[in-house]
Amino acid sequence: MICSPSFLSSDFNILKEEILSISKARWLHFDVMDGKFVENKTYDYKLISEVKTYSNQFFDVHLMIEKPEEYLTEYIKAGADLITFHLEATDKPLELIKIIKEHNVLAGISIKPNTSVNELDSLLPYLDLVLVMSVEPGKGGQKFIPESVDRILYLDRLKREFKYKYLIEVDGGININTAKTVRLAGCDVIVVGSYLFNQANRNELIEALENV
Repeated sequence: MICSPSFLSSDFNILKEEILSISKARWLHFDVMDGKFVENKTYDYKLISEVKTYSNQFFDVHLMIEKPEEYLTEYIKAGADLITFHLEATDKPLELIKIIKEHNVLAGISIKPNTSVNELDSLLPYLDLVLVMSVEPGKGGQKFIPESVDRILYLDRLKREFKYKYLIEVDGGININTAKTVRLAGCDVIVVGSYLFNQANRNELIEALENV
């Protein structure tokens, strides 16, 4: 399993040092919020460009924004390796997937906890990743929603049944216990935020999470 650290809860005054402290992480998760699609606002593509100057990790960019189609180009140019947008934020999901892939960037889609996972069925053949939000998107430190496991199991079953290629990523309330739970359900990538950045031995914890 891959651990994709979300540095949202880290100290942005020493962001370079914070990111260098998780050098064992193969992926790095960017939580982009616009204060519209979700109530909080974070950063935009400029920060991704900045981090690219000192990180060679895989850039896992999660757009929690309205009208993602208007901003894709900026995030692609900034260095995103994977762009995940929300099904709830657009009425042209397949078009967005195609645009992302045309730029040799992986395409992911995410759903909020209250959105039925079945709404993704027709898109699954075209996706590189499906992100299951196991908390309500927009703020860190929330508790894992247990019903998320059923969604992972469903996506894993379809993936195996139809030989789809997408990775299953889970974001929200991940710790050493919930990491094991989601792995057993079929998760490939876990997003870990405050649980990781509140620790001193971050690289050791990354290894532990990836091998639960």
